[in-house]
Amino acid sequence: MNAEIAARRKPEEEELAKKQAELAQLEGELGERELALASFRAALAAFEGRYLRTVGILYAELDDINARIAECIAQQSDDRQAAQHATEARQQAQESYSAAHGERSEAPEFSPTAELKSLYRDVAKKVHPDLTSDPADRSIREKMMAEANRAYECGDAEALRMVLEEYEGSPDTVQGTGVAADLVRAIRKITQARNRIAQIEEAIVQLRRSPMAELMANEEEYRELGRDLLAELADGVRKQIAASHQRLASL
Repeated sequence: MNAEIAARRKPEEEELAKKQAELAQLEGELGERELALASFRAALAAFEGRYLRTVGILYAELDDINARIAECIAQQSDDRQAAQHATEARQQAQESYSAAHGERSEAPEFSPTAELKSLYRDVAKKVHPDLTSDPADRSIREKMMAEANRAYECGDAEALRMVLEEYEGSPDTVQGTGVAADLVRAIRKITQARNRIAQIEEAIVQLRRSPMAELMANEEEYRELGRDLLAELADGVRKQIAASHQRLASL
């Protein structure tokens, strides 16, 4: 029976069926790649928060002591260059303090459940803004995808469900019919999905090249050896702090 139905299809209907199958496959791949990107970003943010709480806060203390040293030297020498150095050292200390005690340092540990990942995949496959060519629909999708990203990073499964239900119940998601129009939409969605997948891959590559991502990768290698990279870094900074305290006391 299916063969008979397929035989009666028009060429454009056959082409539409092929494109819809290709699109379905790309939507699944897009969902997986968006999940990978969101997971990596959240894991990196969590690691950065742990780094700042463990090591960054010590660097802030070290920079403050070094700034005080530079300020003492500037006062004693009355030299313009020394004064400039003291000003720069104090600015560095303020930046270090802001980083160590700012919002990024409060990022919680990230450990998404299987349910959370599955919900995010569903949202990405159905709500992703690059799967529509309609400006109004895209605007809605962009807002909801941003909400989904925040929910995923916070581990809020219920919020992800609400995003999905809200989009599926929106009257703006209802589209027209017709083979020709459906074929054009499918082709455009395929192009958009491919472009977005390429963008995601490039974003992941760039993230992995960042100093914090490299440090996170090093931490994983240390863990496999039974070592704690952040603890060792913290110990090294504490030694520098002790040496700087001695120098400050001698001025």
